[in-house]
Amino acid sequence: MNKIYRASFAAILALTTHFSFAQSSVLRPQIAEIAKAAHGIVGVSVLGLEDRDTVNYNKNARLVLQSVLKLPLGMAVMHLVDSGVLTLDKTIHVSKKDLPETYSPLRDKYPKGDVDVSIRDLLYYAVSESDNDACDILFKKLGGPNQVQNYLHMIKMRGINIDATEEDMRKSWEVQYTNWCKPVAMVKLLDTLYTGNVLKPASRDFLNKLMTETTHIPTRIKALLPVGTVVAHKTGTSGKNEAGLSAATNDVGVITLPNGKHIAIAIFITNSTADDATRDMVIAKIAKAVYDNELLKKNK
Repeated sequence: MNKIYRASFAAILALTTHFSFAQSSVLRPQIAEIAKAAHGIVGVSVLGLEDRDTVNYNKNARLVLQSVLKLPLGMAVMHLVDSGVLTLDKTIHVSKKDLPETYSPLRDKYPKGDVDVSIRDLLYYAVSESDNDACDILFKKLGGPNQVQNYLHMIKMRGINIDATEEDMRKSWEVQYTNWCKPVAMVKLLDTLYTGNVLKPASRDFLNKLMTETTHIPTRIKALLPVGTVVAHKTGTSGKNEAGLSAATNDVGVITLPNGKHIAIAIFITNSTADDATRDMVIAKIAKAVYDNELLKKNK
């Protein structure tokens, strides 16, 4: 009986492994073909959170984070909430000097500063609205980017490096390259957030809500997916230098499939000479290819 069981289990495992490999061997060339249009470095990592199937393309490339860094920043803040050091309702006094001219809906709302803003609202602005000033206010509250890096080390995350604030990056084009991430590491962080115990369920759900309800840059992962598909995601975007080079066009997050299962996906485009619409469409097409392949697996 045990021999029959072991043989059956081995057959099932072999079939599953073969199917997983077949999916990867089909999807990876699709990603490579789509990536050509970016005229830059494209890195992709995908993980099925339930079936643990993976597909990767340039998974270990060190690619520019830009505003994707606001996800680990949010996790570090919520860790302090879980630890009792902060509360979401705690307010921070925001002065005019805390609101330099940059992309900031918070600054648009309070151009003169002199306002008390809760941690909850700062996280909303930073994560959902990708607000640069809110991000740096939170960095300052934590003690700087090194504290977010320390948090990542504490939860045993490697392959993500955060050295610079948004203000630091505005001062020099090259500084943004000091904030980098390997796509496979970002997917591991998403996996840790959604399936691990690094945050309490209420804190995890709060961040998930911020990432799901965002309307910021819907032209990437969500663009070609069926209307109503739930995607919890965080984008990142650089400007262009004088040579027309875009350092970062990114989108990372978790897609919920029709069967209720989830895909963690990270797509980074670094040093691209393609135009904005083309870079966004590369991300959208890769996400759609991954989504379609997951549905194909379901129907096999």
